[in-house]
Amino acid sequence: MKIIIPMAGIGSRLRPHTLTIPKPLTKIAGKPIVQRLVEDIAGLLDQTIEEVCFIIGPTFPKDTEERLMNITKSLKTKGIVVVQHEALGTAHAIYQAKQSLNGPCVVAFADTLFKADFSLNPDADGAVWVKKVADPSAYGVIKTNDGYITDFVEKPTEFVSDLAIIGIYYFKKGEDLKTEIEYLLDNNIKDKGEYQLTNALENLKQKGNKFVPGEVNDWMDCGNKAITIKTNTSVLQYAEKEQENLVSNTVVLENSKIIAPCFIGENVVLKNSTIGPNVSLGMNSVVSNSTISNSLIQEEVEILNAKLSNSMIGNKVKYNGNFTSISIGDFSVLE
Repeated sequence: MKIIIPMAGIGSRLRPHTLTIPKPLTKIAGKPIVQRLVEDIAGLLDQTIEEVCFIIGPTFPKDTEERLMNITKSLKTKGIVVVQHEALGTAHAIYQAKQSLNGPCVVAFADTLFKADFSLNPDADGAVWVKKVADPSAYGVIKTNDGYITDFVEKPTEFVSDLAIIGIYYFKKGEDLKTEIEYLLDNNIKDKGEYQLTNALENLKQKGNKFVPGEVNDWMDCGNKAITIKTNTSVLQYAEKEQENLVSNTVVLENSKIIAPCFIGENVVLKNSTIGPNVSLGMNSVVSNSTISNSLIQEEVEILNAKLSNSMIGNKVKYNGNFTSISIGDFSVLE
């Protein structure tokens, strides 16, 4: 089994946090989003992972490849990094990994986390994981009949279905997907100005491929600040249920308390502060005279005299203030 991770988007909705780091490498509960995604898929698949292919953008930081290779090393599998030089749609992004599109593969876009039933139907040619949504016009959606997918529709302007595609797919034969994407590219077939994966899926279906919907129990998006903070809360709550060790034994508490669930990284110092619930606080940070809840805070941060909730703070930030809900990017000082 191969895993293909398109992650070349610039993450504009999550700025300023994505000005210095790609969104999929933003840490939630101590791990990059993309690492959590790959680990979740690998944990659910009852198959050996041959390789993981990451598709990144041309402006990503120089250390991106090294960080991604560290993820695959931790899974004891092969890692490949390719670059999508132009943002030309979902099908175009996947095609950058054409050398990996053979045999069974999972394609998972790296701006979402999930909890799902990942059992694979041996009689199906593929699976598409979906979730009911209130406003399907912003998503690709599917229609079904007798347990199989009958239609793929990209961002419908009129209601056809509320089953939104969450960005995770299984293909029994990756080479068949590659052939259909090549057809779209060679014939310049676009939908809404881009080469869409839903068009390739529709072509496969027309040729007799049978796709089934996958059941998603929880879909955790990482689009903007508010949604990412909500996802951080969900990840922490799942981790607590699964009895993950979330608080480092190197944390220093001085007249302070931690209200679970929280992730507290290595060498964090808490002075006269209350942290939690639902807070991730990265390593080598110092918090003094503060109360923080429902927030996502990265590494090497100094926070003084704060009362924060629903906040997102980047790496190497110094904050001393009385705002209650903030969003501060890396290397910022606000006093």
